Amino acid sequence: YLPFEHNDYIFPIVCEELGYIGAMAVLILFAMLIIRGYWIAMHARDRFGALLAAGITTHLALQTFLNIAVVTNFLPATGISLPFFSYGGSSMLSMYMCLGVLESICAHNRKYYFEREDG
Repeated sequence: YLPFEHNDYIFPIVCEELGYIGAMAVLILFAMLIIRGYWIAMHARDRFGALLAAGITTHLALQTFLNIAVVTNFLPATGISLPFFSYGGSSMLSMYMCLGVLESICAHNRKYYFEREDG
């Protein structure tokens, strides 16, 4: 029995439906997204972009870790949703906007490197 299977406890439902391989795939995809976010932060062309990218990535990492820790009974229930999976429009919209900002930092970084190589 799960109290809020469509909100906070979506990860156990994903594990039940997709099995061990599906659960590991979800965790690996989150890990790749977090690693890529920190890579963008380390290679940003200015300090503001680096700090913004690191903050967005840390927010994503903490939200993911806290939700998975709650559903595995490692931590008490906190009410934090799993990014990109839990039901809720405002959380989903804010995470998409954060990823848009992160992609913008990455795009400006690529533009800087291409201009530097040409000029």
